[in-house]
Amino acid sequence: MITRRALLAAGLGGVIAPAFAQAPQPSYPGLAALAAGKRLIFGTAAASYELHDADFPPLLARESAMLVPEYEMKRHVVEPEPGHYDFSGIDTLMAFARARGMAFRGHPLVWYNANPPWLEEAVSSSRDEKLVTGYVTALASRYRGRMHSLDVVNEALAQPRDGENNSSGLRQSFWLKTFGPSYIDMAFHAARAADPEALLVYNDYGCEPGDTAGDALRANCLKLLDGMLARGVPVQALGMQGHLSAFGPKVDQAKLRNFLSEIAARKLALLVTELDVDDEGGAWDVGTRDRAVADEAARFLDVMLDSPNLQAVLTWGLSDRYADPPDSLRLKMMGWRDRKFPYDSGLAAKPLRAALAKAFSGQRPA
Repeated sequence: MITRRALLAAGLGGVIAPAFAQAPQPSYPGLAALAAGKRLIFGTAAASYELHDADFPPLLARESAMLVPEYEMKRHVVEPEPGHYDFSGIDTLMAFARARGMAFRGHPLVWYNANPPWLEEAVSSSRDEKLVTGYVTALASRYRGRMHSLDVVNEALAQPRDGENNSSGLRQSFWLKTFGPSYIDMAFHAARAADPEALLVYNDYGCEPGDTAGDALRANCLKLLDGMLARGVPVQALGMQGHLSAFGPKVDQAKLRNFLSEIAARKLALLVTELDVDDEGGAWDVGTRDRAVADEAARFLDVMLDSPNLQAVLTWGLSDRYADPPDSLRLKMMGWRDRKFPYDSGLAAKPLRAALAKAFSGQRPA
């Protein structure tokens, strides 16, 4: 589904980057400063259209030390026609980040979703490996040396909660149907050849809850990573998206801690790449929902920040101002607004922001 945010991002990606306002000096430390004190990078996703909102860029610059494009690097935006690339949205965001001394990360290079309409048929009919590697090479080489990290492959695992179950543990995408699991290897090797410096990340979601779906995802994730490492694929990090639920399946701290120890044993870096907390299913009262959102994020971060290989924590947005409407038609008709990010639609700090600040203020293992 193409969301309102996606349409705005696509429409504004080509606008010439504005002269960004200077961020004000706050009376309290920003999240980026607090995280840096614990040897972590705090960042967030943003879309280029958000930079044209006069109120938002100063907050973004103050709170975040790393930026990731929410839509502008997705293939349907960048390569709408075969071989014709539009990098303007990425360049706008990167210009903002570089002007502020912020790191930048790429997301995603290969994904089953958000592809241009021509791609699936081209892949299925030609079986040309360059349809995997060409896009990876184009992006990684253009921004060579300017990316902290790259989500080379995104969400390749089957999701049991969505009814996906198979012996391979991999999502039945057109990539898998055409190339088998080798498409993952192709993408990582192409990324490393194009950019020898960026941290190469496999990115996915759903490993936090303690239900049977979470158990399956954790096992399949380790199976995938072990296979890649055994084949010499240059994967260097796991990106855990961290899409949590305040009123749905809960983070199982014990199982999550054991899983993270397995990741550390494989000498892989760890990033939280898309943290947010879904509050659907909660009370109408925003105070009740805000507290539940903050509590679930705190439980997650209590475990994640104990991992010495954790490098960064990024939210999938900083303010509810830009959040998509809820999926439920009933909630939309009732005027419900999700409250999943650290700041509300008026850019006022919420309990989630306080939970992040508290987590970053604690001691981390050396």
